[in-house]
Amino acid sequence: MKNTGLILLAAVFALAAGILTKHLLTSLANTEPTPMPAFTLSDLAGKTHSSAEWQGKILVVNFWATWCPPCRKEIPTFVALQNQWASQGVVFLGIAIDEAKAVKNFHEDMAINYPLLLAETTGAALAREFGDAMEAVPYTVIVNQQGQIIYRKPGEVSKDDLIFQITPLLTPQK
Repeated sequence: MKNTGLILLAAVFALAAGILTKHLLTSLANTEPTPMPAFTLSDLAGKTHSSAEWQGKILVVNFWATWCPPCRKEIPTFVALQNQWASQGVVFLGIAIDEAKAVKNFHEDMAINYPLLLAETTGAALAREFGDAMEAVPYTVIVNQQGQIIYRKPGEVSKDDLIFQITPLLTPQK
């Protein structure tokens, strides 16, 4: 009985330490701007795109997969905000860590109004370059106009978080 109590206490302590470490790492990751890694990926039509294509824009880069329920849940928010902010230099960019056929079928079913790029098997490595230490899907970063990652979010990102992070970057409309 005594051993069971010690094991339970150790498990609770380990869980608490893990949660605290995750929180601290996520908080630290969001405090220091870092340069966005350069990349080259193909879109659904097979056209190659380079990260330099979006230089000077506010980028919301989302690593996702068709089989991921939280990823699918975020997409309508991304579509709505892309509509709202497109004229202000905001570009949502979906990087699919998935098979091309699945992404093409999914794209046909959804009204996605932002670029989708295929990373397939290289997607997890690219996401790590963007700071995804936990290899979470979805994983979203916000890149400012200077090409600096200023926000990282493993897991589902909320509309409120996106608005809070992006609004200060927007140029006032005249």
